[in-house]
Amino acid sequence: MVRIRREWPGAMELDVALAEGECRALAYPPLVGRPEPGDAVLLNTTALAMGLGTGGYAMVVAVPDRLPQDPAGPGHLVKARYTPLQATVLGADEQDSPHHEVLREADSLDGMPVVVADLHSALPAILCGLYASAAARPRVAYVMLDGGALPAWFSMSCAELRAREWLCGVVTTGQSFGGDVEAVTTHTGLLAARHVLGADVAVVTQGPGNLGTGTRWGFSGVSAGEAVNAAAVLGGRPVAALRVSEGDARDRHRGVSHHSLTAYGRVALAPARVAVPDLPGDFGDRVREQAASLGARHDLVTVPVDGLLGALEASPVRLSTMGRGLTEDLAYFLASAAAGRDAAGLLGS
Repeated sequence: MVRIRREWPGAMELDVALAEGECRALAYPPLVGRPEPGDAVLLNTTALAMGLGTGGYAMVVAVPDRLPQDPAGPGHLVKARYTPLQATVLGADEQDSPHHEVLREADSLDGMPVVVADLHSALPAILCGLYASAAARPRVAYVMLDGGALPAWFSMSCAELRAREWLCGVVTTGQSFGGDVEAVTTHTGLLAARHVLGADVAVVTQGPGNLGTGTRWGFSGVSAGEAVNAAAVLGGRPVAALRVSEGDARDRHRGVSHHSLTAYGRVALAPARVAVPDLPGDFGDRVREQAASLGARHDLVTVPVDGLLGALEASPVRLSTMGRGLTEDLAYFLASAAAGRDAAGLLGS
């Protein structure tokens, strides 16, 4: 390892020397130990070979001469199970947890708004819309699904939003780990957000990075529909954020993405409020026309977007989706912020 580029809670970005030159690498010290300049590191370079975007790091698998501490503590949940870097964590819902008694009896979200989105990049935009529109500042928890990155540590946005107190905590569910609270399922994750973290609102997305194949069903964002079902069955009020794009070159994602149409139109069996951003011009008409197909099952709510650009420009973290920033795909971020605005309107009602 040559140098440490930067670090944030749970993660380190490094420069590592290879035979063919230097490359950028990522290490999770809780899993592999803390590498220091001069250390030999074992790397997985799959992401570099594939030219991945979000995941374009070599991953540190081990620091052979500087091993991590042996796991200690009461945790019995194993996540990233049966992989070489499986992690043992203390689940909020397991028997040794101080929250076990609360979650053993918990069965309701008490009407808590739950904003659901396809991509992790929607999270800060949703928060921008929510905080700009709420009469009083709510407590917001992020419930991370396991369709993208498994370690929550990968998200620099989460670390910064947590530090700025834009999030009261991160709950990692399923095979994902590294949050302030660990949970077994999306259901217990939502219950933990409400009853352990005391959240007024939960935002649910997969972690950074997503998997898609260009087919109707072959994408990790189908979990957005399943999250709507979980929120509804627990007595929450799901708000569906549409994935909208005016900047994506792929026709299947222009206007309302086919991901949203499948996840909410086919997978979500419970009704949700679908936040339809009131975008101007022909593009806005296209979005409204595409979203109309969801009206047979869901409550379509037209949300004005005036004032949301200023809120997005004031985001405490950089806004980026699929390599596009705020100016390259404004419609995407406005649609996400509109869902936050709609959730704000549910508070106190």
